[in-house]
Amino acid sequence: MSGLLIKGALIYGEGEPVDVFVTDGEIRQIGTDLGIVDAEIIEANGQILLPGFVDLHTHLREPGREDTETIETGSAAAALGGYTAVFAMANTNPVADSVVVTDHVWRRGQEVGLVDVFPVGAVTVGLEGKQLAEMGTMAAGAGAVRMFSDDGHCVYDPLIMRRALEYANSLGVLIAQHAEEPRLTKGAVAHEGPNAARLGLAGWPRAAEESIVARDALLARDANARVHICHASTAGTVELVKWAKSQGISITAEVTPHHLLLDDSRLETYDAVNKVNPPLREASDAQALRRALAEGVIDCVATDHAPHAEQDKCCEFSAARPGMLGLETALSIVVETMVRPGLLDWRGVAKVMSENPARIVGLDDHGRPLEVGEPANLTLVDPDATWTVRATELASISNNTPFEAMTFPAKVTATVLRGRVTAREGRAVGTRAEV
Repeated sequence: MSGLLIKGALIYGEGEPVDVFVTDGEIRQIGTDLGIVDAEIIEANGQILLPGFVDLHTHLREPGREDTETIETGSAAAALGGYTAVFAMANTNPVADSVVVTDHVWRRGQEVGLVDVFPVGAVTVGLEGKQLAEMGTMAAGAGAVRMFSDDGHCVYDPLIMRRALEYANSLGVLIAQHAEEPRLTKGAVAHEGPNAARLGLAGWPRAAEESIVARDALLARDANARVHICHASTAGTVELVKWAKSQGISITAEVTPHHLLLDDSRLETYDAVNKVNPPLREASDAQALRRALAEGVIDCVATDHAPHAEQDKCCEFSAARPGMLGLETALSIVVETMVRPGLLDWRGVAKVMSENPARIVGLDDHGRPLEVGEPANLTLVDPDATWTVRATELASISNNTPFEAMTFPAKVTATVLRGRVTAREGRAVGTRAEV
């Protein structure tokens, strides 16, 4: 067989079904009755074809915590979730603060071959916030680091952050900030509000996030640099990002699926599967984030996929590690929170899950229009499907999903990376890796 033929797909969910023929990694023909006989065939039967998703915020845990996730298992989860590119955060062990580690992540992702795994370099050595890492060396390495972040930790020293932004500007790379003023969150485990107070959980104020967002917007303005806000979680952050954009500041922001869907009422059970950083906020914050994503104030959806071992979650709430799985459930949650209520159509889904994240980090071959001559990085979605989340059926090694037993709409049925099928009907596949 030569090439791939997707038959009867609705491009962006619009118009009439068409056939899409892919060969040599590109979309070659779009139409009906193409006359292609020698190709691998996917019968779309009216399913929706979108550009492959891009996740700017993934934790793959390799190197160091391969007991919780590996680049291979995380790549499988990503492909099954419709992703063709993911950005692997730097809080590994050892930390990705040198070209040795970032190049390893890049090369291992290429060996697996299910998605493009782009390493995120640390802003500071050891994520300690004291000394800038060798950003220039990492940016020039085989992995060609495009984004730097101390995610999991805030670059809290304003002078270090200012220097990082200035350096990033000269390199043409992006600084992504975990916005959390640590002096306001010492000992905090849950959103500071009525629920935390009633449950006896130490409160995490919105101001801890918002104060850093405001500060970094001003620092980015003065450095003429770009800054990206990780996992925005409050209505106040939305207003600050909106203001910064109105001032011409080069700021972008992401929201996670769990902050779109869940709120701090989940804490009633004290189940640490709901512990995340930043914490689940109030329902009013979730509503503000949904509106902001629909209006373009928040630019994109990023999963913050964070696998953890059972012993790191099955313990008292205050001692548990923050984070939850997200790659395989992201699309369905976006459909549940944004498409079903009419806040986004399928072109809007493509924009916030593929086009905008690719634009933010300057990817040339992801998030592209579904047109002849464009790279064949594709996601096929059955909008009429429903499915129930079972942690044991997910590709990740870890099981820490807060969505266990929840039923969601829409399901990714196939993912294509440069013309090669990497996931199909619930199974990750590929010529370089079988998972």
